[in-house]
Amino acid sequence: MAQEIVKPDREDVVIAEEIGRVGVITINRPNQLNVISGKVALLLGEKLEKLEKDDSTKLVIIKGAGRAFSAGGDLKMFYDGRKTRDSCLEGTYRMYWLCYHIHTYKKPLVALVHGMSMGGGASLMTPMRFSVVTEKTVFSTPETLIGFHPDCGFSYMLSRLSGRLGEYLGLTGARLKGKEVVAAGLATHIVPSQKLVELEKRLLSLNSGDENAIESIIKEFSTDFEIQENSILNKMSIINECFSKDTVEEILMSFEAEAHKLGNSWIQPVLKHLKKLSPTGLKITLRSIREGRKQTLSDCLKKEFRISNNILRRTISNDLYEGIRAIVIDKDKSPKWWPTTLDEVKDAQLNLIFKNFEQHLELQILEKDEHRWKGKYDNSPYYYHINQAMKIQKVLSSTAPGIGSIQSAL
Repeated sequence: MAQEIVKPDREDVVIAEEIGRVGVITINRPNQLNVISGKVALLLGEKLEKLEKDDSTKLVIIKGAGRAFSAGGDLKMFYDGRKTRDSCLEGTYRMYWLCYHIHTYKKPLVALVHGMSMGGGASLMTPMRFSVVTEKTVFSTPETLIGFHPDCGFSYMLSRLSGRLGEYLGLTGARLKGKEVVAAGLATHIVPSQKLVELEKRLLSLNSGDENAIESIIKEFSTDFEIQENSILNKMSIINECFSKDTVEEILMSFEAEAHKLGNSWIQPVLKHLKKLSPTGLKITLRSIREGRKQTLSDCLKKEFRISNNILRRTISNDLYEGIRAIVIDKDKSPKWWPTTLDEVKDAQLNLIFKNFEQHLELQILEKDEHRWKGKYDNSPYYYHINQAMKIQKVLSSTAPGIGSIQSAL
C-alpha cells in the first residue's frame, strides 16, 4: 500500500512532503483511523494553500497512513466538548472551509484511497479530479447512525448522484466497496491494492500537472470491473421509486410495501436499520440533501455549517451526543432518541436548525480567485469571542456566571 511509505515514528498528524514537482500530504493518525480533528483540518488547509501557491508544485497527492484513508470526524472530540458551548465550532468551520478549497483547487489533486473512507474523510476524496480506490476501499456517509447529517459538502455531492442514490446513501449510511464507489460516481478509478505503491512512484516521477498525463498513468494500473448482481447499485429502480417520496415517513411506507414483494428480501434489514435511527437526524438529512439539489457548493457548505452548529448546540435535540455515547463511548448500541418518533419532529423545529445566521457569523467563503484563501476562521468573529471566553474561563471557576452568556452572543 502507498501508506507504507510514511515512517511509523513520525508524530505529525499531517505530513507534507515535496518530492520533485509533486506535493504529498498524508493524514497521519493511523491508530485512530486518521480521524479528522480541528488540528488536522487546520494543517490540511495550511499545506494545501502553500502547495497551490508554490509554482514549482504541479500535482498534489493526498493519502492516509496505515489501513484507512480516513474514518471521518473525531467523534470523541465532539463528545468531550459537549458541556462547553461552541467548543468544536473552530473544527467545523475549518473543515467546511477546507472542503470548499478542495472542490475548487487550482492544481490536479489525486487521492490514493485504501481502506476506510467515511463521512468527513470521504469528503476529502470524492471531489478530487482523480480519486483512486482499491478493492479494499469502503465508502459510506454514516452520520445518521449517531443522529447527525451528511456534511462536509455531502448535501451537494449526494444530491448530484444518479437518481435517488444520494438520498438512499445519506439516510441509510449504506456502505459501498471498491468498484461500487467508482460505479456510483464517488471515485474515478480502481487500482488493485498491491499496485498502489507502484502507482504512487510513477506519479511522483511526473514533472508537470498535465491531467492527460496523470490519467494515462492511472489507467495503466486501473482495472475494468463489473458490479455484482446483489449490489445495491442494481436495485436502483426500487431506490428511485421509494426514496423520491416527499417525506421520511412516505419513504419508509413505500420501502415497506416493496419489502413484501418477491425477490426483495434485501430490503427488510435496511428497513429495520432505518427505523432504529434518530427521527430528527433522518428528517434533517432528507431536507438537506433535497435542498442541496438546487444549491451551489458554497450555499450547501454554509447551510451545513448552520445545521452542524445548531445540532452541536442542542437547538432542538440531544441526539448527536446520545448517538456518540451509544456507538462510540459506551458502545451499548442502544441510543435513546428524543423526540422518539418521526411525527414528533415538526417542521417548525427543523426550521430552527436550518435558520440563517447573521451574515457576519456565516461560514465565510470568498469565491473570487484573488480572495479564495481568505475568510479563514482566524479572521472570523468566532475566533475573537470564543478565545476571549476561554481566557475568562481559565480565570473564573467552572460555576462562575457570565461565560455562557458571552458565548451565547454568537
